[in-house]
Amino acid sequence: MELEALRDANFKLVDDALTDWSTLVGSLAEMKKDAEDNLHQGANKADWAGVNAKVSKEFIGKTAGEFADAHTQATSIYKIFNDTVGELKDYHQQLLDALEGGRKKNLTVIGYEGGFTVTTNAPPEARSKMDQDNKGDITALRDQIQGILNKAAESDNSAKTVLQAIADQSSLGFSDASYKDRDSAAEAVKQAEELAALAKKDPDDLSVEDFDKLNAGLKKYADDELFAERFATVLGPKGTLEFWTGVTDPQRGNWDLGHERLGQFDDLQRRLGMTLATASQSDSTAMGTWKHTMIDIGDKPLYGDRGGPMGFQVMSNLMRTGDYDDGFLRDYGTKLMETERKLTGNGEHRNGAWQHLGMDPNLNRIGEDSGSDPLTGYLKGLSNSPDAATDFFNQQFVSKDDPDNPFERDPDGNGKNSKVALSNFQYLFEERDWPQESNLKGDDLHTGQNNLALALEAATTGHPAGEHPTPDTPAHNADQARLMESIVHSVSADPSRLTDHGYMSDSMGQIAAEYMPDINRELHAGDSGEKELFPLAGDPATPGEKDLTRFLYTVGRNPEGYTAINLGQHSYTTHLMQYHFENPEAYVNDKHYTDSENLKQGIEHAAKTAGQVEGIIAAGRAYEAELEGGIEDADYNSALEKAATWGGTAVGIGVGLGTAPMTGPGGVVAGGVAGTAANEIISAITGGLMKDSSHEVIYRNGSDFEATRNSTYQVVEEASKKAGTAAGNRHPLIEASVGSAAESGFSAAGDKVRIYLEGEGIPGELDKEG
Repeated sequence: MELEALRDANFKLVDDALTDWSTLVGSLAEMKKDAEDNLHQGANKADWAGVNAKVSKEFIGKTAGEFADAHTQATSIYKIFNDTVGELKDYHQQLLDALEGGRKKNLTVIGYEGGFTVTTNAPPEARSKMDQDNKGDITALRDQIQGILNKAAESDNSAKTVLQAIADQSSLGFSDASYKDRDSAAEAVKQAEELAALAKKDPDDLSVEDFDKLNAGLKKYADDELFAERFATVLGPKGTLEFWTGVTDPQRGNWDLGHERLGQFDDLQRRLGMTLATASQSDSTAMGTWKHTMIDIGDKPLYGDRGGPMGFQVMSNLMRTGDYDDGFLRDYGTKLMETERKLTGNGEHRNGAWQHLGMDPNLNRIGEDSGSDPLTGYLKGLSNSPDAATDFFNQQFVSKDDPDNPFERDPDGNGKNSKVALSNFQYLFEERDWPQESNLKGDDLHTGQNNLALALEAATTGHPAGEHPTPDTPAHNADQARLMESIVHSVSADPSRLTDHGYMSDSMGQIAAEYMPDINRELHAGDSGEKELFPLAGDPATPGEKDLTRFLYTVGRNPEGYTAINLGQHSYTTHLMQYHFENPEAYVNDKHYTDSENLKQGIEHAAKTAGQVEGIIAAGRAYEAELEGGIEDADYNSALEKAATWGGTAVGIGVGLGTAPMTGPGGVVAGGVAGTAANEIISAITGGLMKDSSHEVIYRNGSDFEATRNSTYQVVEEASKKAGTAAGNRHPLIEASVGSAAESGFSAAGDKVRIYLEGEGIPGELDKEG
């Protein structure tokens, strides 16, 4: 800070700018509220269809979010600007007071480019002696002024640093980085640089105190955008890999960390991953270089000629937590699968390079797997990033025309094999020879395949795995629907792909639950009025009745898969009935019949299709219980009990209505779920409140197929009552007929199972044998 610049500063223009920023913040606050209350919420409640359901609604939601981000960014800038101007005004006044104090002591301050001098007011010929006599006063004034200028420069520079950092966060649109004042933003940047310096130390020299400081700092700042970007870029891509490998590698010899902080390695991994995920969202030039370099060194040994794990093996373990930038994940996945092809001969053999050996470092500290297979961590990252997951699974792994393609199949069913192209989904789900892992007890681990299921859940549903859809979840698009079809076809073609990996069934059940409108359309006989009977937003999935039956049956064999479909179906059917009770002319509007007669057709068709879904999964459930001699009854009951913790969120599963007021992922309820008919039904099932005539709890009867059949009729009847009540349009005659409709659907399910599964688990036969 130059002396003249601070001494002669005119703050009027700055004050005017501050006033303008204050006005802007207020205006943006109003626009933010209008965008949320009117634009966003209005879009969620609107009756979208076709392209609008996929494009307009999502675009409006993102646009409304931009208003919120604009307000956040403007508020942060205003606060930083206001703090800085206030401080500079104070330093300006301090400087004037210091100059006046010097003048009273006959001292003159002369500024020049790059500095200033303090001397006396005496004539030149007497100045030397006067300067000597006033040496103490001159030194004191010089130090006082220099201190003021230093603090002013620090204030000015820190403001410049954080304002530039905020601006760099987003090349398009606005950043949602929020800071209460300039000092908090500056402190975040300062802490990032200090902690990055610690992480750059030789891991052998990292003390317990250093570890604690890093762990605490990353916990505090993991979601801070300025901190994360600065920490990642100062540490650098290679430094990031070397830090985590060095900390976790027992051969590095850091005895203190290995013995005193081993139990906290998982926390450090989570927090480091969260920080890097936050950093990846930055559009700064430095972060762009970081991402490009990280991908570039992914297939290279960390220590060059001295070996070490590949970059992908290290970085993928840091992707298990946080929401990474979709573009980074896509490019990373493309290079990762390119490396997989090289190391497996296009998938012909096992990837030995990523097989964990005894002396290899345990790069993963979250869970039991070693982390040597980078696909395990990467797939977990995809499970948090639905759009990137959809793109990844639909990418081609190997082309049909590739001369080194090892995969041959009989796609036409004519007995002649030929080379086929495989997507990343097909390769990973159907063909990959996964590296073997085991826990300390010697039990096999399947973390990679389980993470594959989670990533598929995110890729097909459009929201992170393990969560439920919200009103903001977009309707299923064509890529998601095609992937869902691929999953159904694959399981149908070879059910062992799922039955041999039962731990994947919970995600498969969730996928099926969220495609319940598509499933109902596929199972419903005929297609006349189908779109009106089962309204659906977005692109429909059309896997076909045969493959869908085999898929549902297979998923139903697993307790968690069965539970997800069971609750999703009843939730969807209840919502669907409520919709038709509220819109009795929506399905059939035949003037030759009364409104009640027209409505009865729609409700009965909904009940019959519900019976089909329940009958198919019940057959799978009964068959599995028969195979296991009933020993898994408790598992089915436990899965249902566990679902009771979902509470009202259970209605978020597979609602699937594309009409107001129920829109969303093909679509979800836009309003609150509390008190809805579907919520009452799901809560009654999971809470054990619904009982049959013998006072047995609904759906908790193990392998008793007949009891399951009766449970279905009772729940469908109850759903029609609650739906009619919620719609203010109860019809006792219709309520009395839905049980028979559901029974008809249940019987039709038996026919489908008999035909499409070649007699395996035929409901009637199981019932007799039970």
